[in-house]
Amino acid sequence: MNALRLAISWLTVIPIPGPVAVDRRIAGRAITLAPLVGAALGVLAAAALYLLVTAGLTALLAGFLTVGLLALITRGMHLDGLADTVDGLGSYGPPERARQIMKSGGAGPFGVAALIFAVAVQSVAFATLAEQHRWLAIVLAVAVGRVAVVAVCRVGIPAAPDAGFGALVAGTQPRAVVVGWPVLAVIIAAAAVPGNLWLGPVTVIAALAAAVAVARHCVRRFEGLSGDILGAVVEITVSIAAVGFSSAL
Repeated sequence: MNALRLAISWLTVIPIPGPVAVDRRIAGRAITLAPLVGAALGVLAAAALYLLVTAGLTALLAGFLTVGLLALITRGMHLDGLADTVDGLGSYGPPERARQIMKSGGAGPFGVAALIFAVAVQSVAFATLAEQHRWLAIVLAVAVGRVAVVAVCRVGIPAAPDAGFGALVAGTQPRAVVVGWPVLAVIIAAAAVPGNLWLGPVTVIAALAAAVAVARHCVRRFEGLSGDILGAVVEITVSIAAVGFSSAL
């Protein structure tokens, strides 16, 4: 229960008190439970989309509002992580300089462009899914973003220097967990696109593969994993999954 409370308090604005002391053991367990929190957020997003569209809003406007709701409930920290990570990657300086840019607190041109692109892609994809009544796909797209977090915190991944959150969670996820959550997501994804059993699983695999590739590059560039990288991984994975599920193939 301490790990679940910690996962909820980390990943949402819900005022649930976490444990008094947080070490790598309980932090790792909280990351293991992150997909459950993601599934809850996905249910909320699907419900919001359904209610907004039923109330008469256009699907596109409902998609934008739903992405905004997710940002509000998650404190916008994943979007912030995406902006900081892209700004850091846009730097030609050494890893130390790139990490300083990420910690500066501001958003540069690369980060702003990444934010606009991610919000637009997710909003349009969610709108398309709402029009197609693919509610499970919406839930799964949001949840898979948190499955990606588990994957990139696998054993062997180092934390970036001076990374507070990264130091707690990097390298905490054992092989069974890293394999188990994606396999479950792939199985569920078979039902995400009615009439097309292969599109959902392929989308999940592609989204998670992209997340792992991005994280691997960031770990090399910044000399380890940080909370900003995890936020970027969430947004990138959700975007790819939502687009894939909304495909007309």
